[in-house]
Amino acid sequence: MTHGRPLLNRRLAEFGTTIFAEMSALAVRTGAINLGQGFPDTDGPEEVREAAVRALRAGHGNQYPPGPGVPELRTAITGHQQRRYGLAYDPDTEVLVTAGATEAIAASLLALLEPGDEVIALEPYYDSYAACIAMAGATRVPVTLRPDTSAGTFRLDLDELRAAVTRRTRLLLINTPHNPTGTVLSREELQAIAELACEHDLLVVTDEVYEHLVFEGEHLPLAGFPGMRDRTVTISSAGKTFSFTGWKVGWATADAPLIAAVRAAKQYLTYVSAGPFQYAIAEALNLPDTYFDGFRADLRLKRDLLGDGLRAAGFEVYQPAGTYFITTDIAPFGEEDAHTFCRTLPERCGVVAVPNSVFYDDPDAGRTQVRFTFCKKHDVLAEAATRLRRLRS
Repeated sequence: MTHGRPLLNRRLAEFGTTIFAEMSALAVRTGAINLGQGFPDTDGPEEVREAAVRALRAGHGNQYPPGPGVPELRTAITGHQQRRYGLAYDPDTEVLVTAGATEAIAASLLALLEPGDEVIALEPYYDSYAACIAMAGATRVPVTLRPDTSAGTFRLDLDELRAAVTRRTRLLLINTPHNPTGTVLSREELQAIAELACEHDLLVVTDEVYEHLVFEGEHLPLAGFPGMRDRTVTISSAGKTFSFTGWKVGWATADAPLIAAVRAAKQYLTYVSAGPFQYAIAEALNLPDTYFDGFRADLRLKRDLLGDGLRAAGFEVYQPAGTYFITTDIAPFGEEDAHTFCRTLPERCGVVAVPNSVFYDDPDAGRTQVRFTFCKKHDVLAEAATRLRRLRS
């Protein structure tokens, strides 16, 4: 019963099953090591898990929490922003707790965009960006981060960014540290983005979920640059920082009118979620610096372990300055299609990865790029590196 037209909204016609679901199912089916989807294979700090248990037993959050989030978490979020970055926000009017960063992104774009607006996003981009822009009826305009083979990293072309702005541009969607390339935008790049936003009176949504996983350089919130606080929605989450990705606790901070707009959309998505976990993340955000420093140091070791293994296996490796993903190129193997490569990789050597081509509007731009995650146990990464060397035989 189709009534003469497709069942799926035409805005979503280009979006099928996510690449993460496809590749994770492939890992289960083949028994391969899953270095495709970005979730840790160990839980986060025991004291944070116990805080969730205490909240459950005390009845904290077992019923609907407040729509904006529990006060304890909103206060912890503002304290974190003040301590880390010198950014002052009102916990009552300038913070919104969401079902992970993905919902914060969706609510922000649905709230702030009208059909016909253009959104500039750094490509390759996390796949929900394109879907959320489409659901809002807006048009995505990619600005591509291009590989710099001499430096072994990806770079933003600021001239290309400036040229992408038109009279229809409404919003810049910025992700730093950047998934999937691992690029961390520099102070100079962020300053140029801020000046561009102010010059053209643009709104900015920043996805900063990997803020605590910067290995080279430093994380600088765009909201802290001159003229940016009143026009920037800053998004982060607990999943990547504390290794509890299943709890889905995210948040947005912004000037009160912006948060009010985002909340108007968010309340009709989940309304509220993760009640007891919100209390636990409030405690997590107040962990001492030694936790964050140790977590980052451990991930740096894992990055280097997997990166060395990938190089030994024959991949061209782009060294990530942040996140927990490594982008590689399969051209040295004489391969030309990352999607085919990733579909056959489990049978060839028992490892699952993700093709970067799915993160581009123009798949040819990333046709030979493959992304691996290193947020796994050291012995798992070592075994994966051993298996990947079979590609050379």
